Amino acid sequence: MIFKDGVVLGADTRATSSEVVADKNCSKIHYITPNIYCCGAGTAADTEKTTDMLSSNLTLQSLAMGGRNPRLIMASRILQEMLFRYKGQISAMLLLGGVDCTGPHIFTVDPFGSVNKLPFATMGSGDLSALGVFEDRFKPNMSEEEAKELVRDAITAGIMNDLGSGSNVDLCVIRRGSVEYIRPYETSSYRSQRLGKYKYDKGTTPVLTDQTSLLEVEVVEESVQKMDVA
Repeated sequence: MIFKDGVVLGADTRATSSEVVADKNCSKIHYITPNIYCCGAGTAADTEKTTDMLSSNLTLQSLAMGGRNPRLIMASRILQEMLFRYKGQISAMLLLGGVDCTGPHIFTVDPFGSVNKLPFATMGSGDLSALGVFEDRFKPNMSEEEAKELVRDAITAGIMNDLGSGSNVDLCVIRRGSVEYIRPYETSSYRSQRLGKYKYDKGTTPVLTDQTSLLEVEVVEESVQKMDVA
């Protein structure tokens, strides 16, 4: 979301593989340039590769422009053309945020290449719960602390109402001339304890048959030879 002096990006840290939690502490906020970061949702490999390619392209553009930081509209246009070319086969839903010479901006780019420019945005499996928090409490020109708390509460709402989201909350605060990547901003306070006991007494499972087989063991002598390296 956009606040008075910049942009605050937030993400959870759970990565899933079907119904299994594959990673409890993955990073979903990707570095693009010194003034642009990107939140990724979708297939982890696609978001990683896409943001790496975007970062490489913008670094070359920055060098060609004499070291100036690239604009957000340039980054969104590169992503738009890249994803539209593959017609949704790249499962990457990306949210670009940063501050350039024209001010703070947020762009969303979906897998088919459509782009939206918004003051706040959510993407991913828990986006509806987070969006409800933003629509209820967002107001223009919020302070940095208010923006950080609002983003944290929105991410927490997504964590609590979606099984694909969970673990910690990461934040990235982008201001004009400085970036603060806070990982983690808040650790998960919803840690369940195992209620059942999985140690069973001997004899719980009956032994139906018992068969013992003797193995023939052949002793092999081994010798070590030195290799001539002269």
